[in-house]
Amino acid sequence: MPQGDSKAIVTNQTGIHDNLESIVNKHLAHPSQKPFQEHTLAAFEEVNAKVSAHKGPIILDSCCGVGQSTRLIAKQHPDALVIGVDKSAHRINRNVDEVAAEDGKLVENYMLVRADLNDFYRLVVQHQWQVLKHYILYPNPWPKSKHIRRRWHGSAVFPEIIQIGQTIILRSNWRLYLEEFQFAAKLTSLHGNIIEVEDGEPLTPFEAKYKASGQTCWQLSFQR
Repeated sequence: MPQGDSKAIVTNQTGIHDNLESIVNKHLAHPSQKPFQEHTLAAFEEVNAKVSAHKGPIILDSCCGVGQSTRLIAKQHPDALVIGVDKSAHRINRNVDEVAAEDGKLVENYMLVRADLNDFYRLVVQHQWQVLKHYILYPNPWPKSKHIRRRWHGSAVFPEIIQIGQTIILRSNWRLYLEEFQFAAKLTSLHGNIIEVEDGEPLTPFEAKYKASGQTCWQLSFQR
């Protein structure tokens, strides 16, 4: 029997949001002009210097929370610089078990950054980062229909999100969230596939909770 206590997603939507296409097209036609927040500009400047100096692949782990996924992805890609970004200083600074590589040494090819992704994404595109993989793992799905613009695919920064990464990987325990993102990306001629997340080491604490509660986790991925 499932041992977790995560509640299933409850939504008043029966399918892809009726207004999603018009919302996405509006954002594609009118890029965001919102001023950048100072703390994100400062954080990006520090990270950008390390990205410029790094000779290997760059991987972005958005909404990284406590950074468990960032560490595990860094272990899987030892030649990459993996950058985990989250808006919460509390989550970024929480003590989380470090991850050891196969040789027993601690994984260190990553950094955790507190920043507003609505600004950070635009800065990444402006500075033309060459991102190998872009992960967006288990963001808050905002399941109420009226909150469609709070989901990444309904946000003003969606046009920048889909420009980042040769591969883009999203995971969610709400399949409709991924179906909407897939639909929105298709409006830009970017096509993705949804599959069930296979058993294995959970990438995030949320993934572990959802699986322990008997919920199915889904993955949407795009390849350029």
